[in-house]
Amino acid sequence: MSNYNEMWRSLGLNMEAHDRLLQALPPTYHDVYLTQPNRPQGLEYFDFVVNEIHGLRIQELQEHKQNGGKVIGAFCVFVPEEIVRAAGGICIGLCSGIDIGAAEAEKVLPRNICPLIKSFMGFKLAKICPYFESCDMVVGETTCDGKKKAFEILNDYVPVHVMETPQMKRGRDRELWLEEVRDFARLVEETTGNRLTTETLAKSIREVNGKRRALRRLAELRKNDPAPISGLDSLLIEQIAMYDDVERFTGKVNELCDELDKKVQTGEGVFPSGTPRVIVTGTPMAIPNWKVPHLIETSGAVIVAEELCTGLRYFENEVAEDAGAMDAMLENVAARYLGVNCAVFTPNTGRMERLVQLVREYNADGVIHCALSFCDPYAVEANRVEKVLKEENIPLLKIETGYDQEDAGQLKTRIEAFIEMLG
Repeated sequence: MSNYNEMWRSLGLNMEAHDRLLQALPPTYHDVYLTQPNRPQGLEYFDFVVNEIHGLRIQELQEHKQNGGKVIGAFCVFVPEEIVRAAGGICIGLCSGIDIGAAEAEKVLPRNICPLIKSFMGFKLAKICPYFESCDMVVGETTCDGKKKAFEILNDYVPVHVMETPQMKRGRDRELWLEEVRDFARLVEETTGNRLTTETLAKSIREVNGKRRALRRLAELRKNDPAPISGLDSLLIEQIAMYDDVERFTGKVNELCDELDKKVQTGEGVFPSGTPRVIVTGTPMAIPNWKVPHLIETSGAVIVAEELCTGLRYFENEVAEDAGAMDAMLENVAARYLGVNCAVFTPNTGRMERLVQLVREYNADGVIHCALSFCDPYAVEANRVEKVLKEENIPLLKIETGYDQEDAGQLKTRIEAFIEMLG
C-alpha cells in the first residue's frame, strides 16, 4: 500500500507508527485466515478489503469529501446509519480491536480500562487511524460509563456528538430515544448541509435493510451441518460491514451466499459433519480482534453464530419500510435500534431469551461468553447468562481477556477442555 503514503501524510498520520501497524497486520491475517482449509472462493473480495483496509477505502472517503460529502464515524451499532446515508454522508465504524497507541491513551485514561476504549483513544491520540482522521464528526453513545467519560476527553481532539442510550425499555425510555434520533437527524443535516427528505430516507432504509438481509442470509446458511463457512470468516464479513460501501458489500455477500448454497446442496463444509458447534456471545470483537475465534476453531469446534454487536445484533432487525411521512420513518428507525439487546439495558431478558433460541435454531452444543477485561456490563451480565443457560442445560464457558496474546496458551487449554466435554 506504499502508493497511499502521500494520502496518509495529508491526513496527518504518524507515519512511523502507522507503518508498524501495517507491517504487523499481514502476517497476522495470513496466519489466522489464509491458512484455513476449504475456504470459499467468494471470500477473495473480503481478503482484498482487508489488504486495502487503509488504502482504497480511505481513498474513496477522501474523494467523497473532495466532492463536498461528509464522513461520520460511529463507535456503536446504536448510531442510525440510515440517517447519515439519507443526508449524503458516509457512516463508518471506528471501534478498534488491537492494542496500539496505549502509551498515548494512558496519558489521559486510567491504565485499567477496557481495551476497546484504550484502543480507539490510542488510535486517535497517536494519529494511527486514517478512518479517524477522515471523520468530520464522530458519534458516541452512553452504553457504558467508560466510553461515556472517554468521549468527553475525545471531544478535545475531534467533534463528538453523544447519543443518550436509554438504560431501560419502558415507554418513557422509548420517547427519550426517539428524541435522541430526531436530534441526531437535525445534527446530520447541519453537518452535511443536506436536508433529509422522505425519498432519501426511504431509499437509505431500503439499502441498509438490504445489507442486513444479505448478512441474515449468510447467518441462515450457517445453520447447516457441515458448516459451509467458518465462524472466523463470518466474523470478518460482519466486521467489514461496518465500514465498506453498502451496496457493493451487499452484492458481494449475496454472491458468496450463492456459492455457499451450492456447497450446502452437495454437503461440502469447512469442517467435518458432526464438529462441535459453538455460539460466541459477549463484548463486541472489532477488527483485528480475532484471538478467541481463532483459538476456538483451531481447537476442534466451529462457531455457528455470534450473539454480539459485531454479529447478529448488527443485522437481525430491520427498519420497517411501511412509513410515508418523515416523523413515522424516524419512529421506525428509533424502534429498530432499541431492539438491540445490549448489556446496557436492565433487565436484559431479551438477550437471555435470544441466546437460548439461537442454541436451538443453530443446533449448538455450547456457548462461549467472552468479555473484554474491565468491560463491566458484559462481565457482570455473564452471571445472568450463566443462570439462564444452566436452567436450560446448555454448556457455557466464560472467558475474560484483552487484546494481547499473553493469555493465548491458557485460553487454548480451557477452550480445548470445554470442546472435549461437548464432544
